[in-house]
Amino acid sequence: MAYKNRSVPFELKLLRILNNRMDFTSDQQKYYLYKEKGYEGEVQFDLLTEQLQSDCLIINDLFLEVNNTAFQLDTLIIFQATIFVFEVKNYEGDYRYREDRFEMINGKIIKDPLEQIKRSHSLLLQLFQKLGISQSIDAYVVFVNPEFFLYEAPIGKPIFYPPQLKQLMRKLNNEKSNISSRHKKIADKLISLHQVVSPYANLKIPAYDFKKLRKGVTCFVCDSLSCSYCNGKIVCGECGHVGDIESAVLRSVAEIRLLFSDMKITTNCVYEWCGIIDSKKMIRRILKENFKPIGDRQLRYFE
Repeated sequence: MAYKNRSVPFELKLLRILNNRMDFTSDQQKYYLYKEKGYEGEVQFDLLTEQLQSDCLIINDLFLEVNNTAFQLDTLIIFQATIFVFEVKNYEGDYRYREDRFEMINGKIIKDPLEQIKRSHSLLLQLFQKLGISQSIDAYVVFVNPEFFLYEAPIGKPIFYPPQLKQLMRKLNNEKSNISSRHKKIADKLISLHQVVSPYANLKIPAYDFKKLRKGVTCFVCDSLSCSYCNGKIVCGECGHVGDIESAVLRSVAEIRLLFSDMKITTNCVYEWCGIIDSKKMIRRILKENFKPIGDRQLRYFE
């Protein structure tokens, strides 16, 4: 079990909601799918590391900062003598490594994962030095997608390819380790320094407006906006799931809070956001039962 579990990145949460409620441009859609695919690859790697039997501390998804420079670590695993850091890539298709750079088979140059892991390794060393932590660090790029192939693959680089993932897990399982309180203090310190919202989070978020976004209730199972209100239940026209109205309202409140952190949660705004629920009285009751009402009746909002 991971010492720190992975959560859906804040930016991806926003993009998922907006993808349902507005029309992305071609570039925005590509970026959204890129973020989804990246997260999917990280979760896939988590499924492997969760099976490790060796004594270690697995920390997933860290956003850290040192000397005013932010950096991300996809996976960090603490063993007795060594800390392993992994940059996880879910690339699919044919790529080529030429002239010390990665490129797609059509010649388009992409961001170099080796430079990314080199940067992360260097910044983590700087952070450890600042914190007075002495620990060896090994850093690797891991390609997890079985449909990935790299032509002219470099030799001697810190890379594990899809066919080598079992070999990597064996390597980690064979690592001699006895985790002590010192290692747990290192893990706790790193987690305490984790920035919940990435400093990069809002750079690629499309502009949006409450009034212009599509209204409706998303399905609990498939996240579709194809839900209707029928006999006190929320019915998904996409997957057929039948859910209760209270859960639907609470999901809607969570979406509003994510997208509009400064907006006060009122009966009217939730009613408008849900769209398909025809009873303000029912929404007001659910809000009263789950949140603290603030203010007089006409100006009441919920926290």
